[in-house]
Amino acid sequence: MNDVLADGLANPWVLGLVAGFLLIIWLLVRCRRAPPRTLASVINDISVARIQGLVIPKADEGEIQIDYLMLTAQGVLIIEIKDVAGAVFGSDKMQDWTVIGKNNRFTFSNPQPALYDRVDAVKKIVRQVPVKGRIVFLDGAVFKKGVPNMVCSLDELLSEFVEEDEAAANAKIEAFKPYWEQIQARVDQEPF
Repeated sequence: MNDVLADGLANPWVLGLVAGFLLIIWLLVRCRRAPPRTLASVINDISVARIQGLVIPKADEGEIQIDYLMLTAQGVLIIEIKDVAGAVFGSDKMQDWTVIGKNNRFTFSNPQPALYDRVDAVKKIVRQVPVKGRIVFLDGAVFKKGVPNMVCSLDELLSEFVEEDEAAANAKIEAFKPYWEQIQARVDQEPF
């Protein structure tokens, strides 16, 4: 029996058939894998309304720009996008964060204080609605020494803000809509 099996595997037609079968299995597995998440797809999954590039008055004085302001089932969400590739070294208490990539190294100011200012400014407009902020690092950023507060990836943002219970999500969103309309009215009518 072993000789028959060995002779069959030595036959080029059988080897080709086995290789073809394995190739088909590999292609099926690869096609079924979930496509990579994009910023646009995550925003669409977690929000029912959004404003991009909003400028509003700061809580104390001046103006502040918001990358994305979204209405979600959890309230109003502010996200700031960081598109960097490499190892990121930053913490809640560091003034500057560093990115070390393949061929470069650069620093940028800790984005958390500015995000706190953005959250406070939006809270002044919609006092009765929860307002949260997140700094979203796109794929390619890896925190080597721990992830600071309010920092997340696209997948983490999705898992935190998507609402599985559609009826509950709709009820919350309906309660938040009048306050969202206050923000929308200020965007449409007032030049900041």
